[in-house]
Amino acid sequence: MSPLKAFQKFTNRDLDILSVLWNSPEPLTATQIVETNPTLNMNTVQAILRKLLKNQFIEVSDIVYSGTVLARRYKPAISGKEFALYKLTSEYKQFGKDLPKSSLMATLLEEESDKERLRQDIDQMKKVLEDMEKEL
Repeated sequence: MSPLKAFQKFTNRDLDILSVLWNSPEPLTATQIVETNPTLNMNTVQAILRKLLKNQFIEVSDIVYSGTVLARRYKPAISGKEFALYKLTSEYKQFGKDLPKSSLMATLLEEESDKERLRQDIDQMKKVLEDMEKEL
């Protein structure tokens, strides 16, 4: 399954588990994920880990002893930033014919309340546009 199709079937629980992994300084076992987020149960975590692994959003970091049994430790294969950009892109592609890129950019810029950050974003966008224009 392509990553784009995987996003179409992405659930809030998938995101809950990815968030735990993104916020952990080290890889985690399924048990550690449940301990970090008690709203999750072990069966759900294990099923979602299989799904995330299959779609390459996570990877097995190593195998360690958890008590007396061996357990896989998982780490994200995609950062939170990469995930957000990929998700935004995949959703944009669904509505792209009806939504001009300029409207999307303007809306995103209007959401920024920090004037200094807004100035930096505009400067970066100008550079990206200049570079793209040169490639045309």
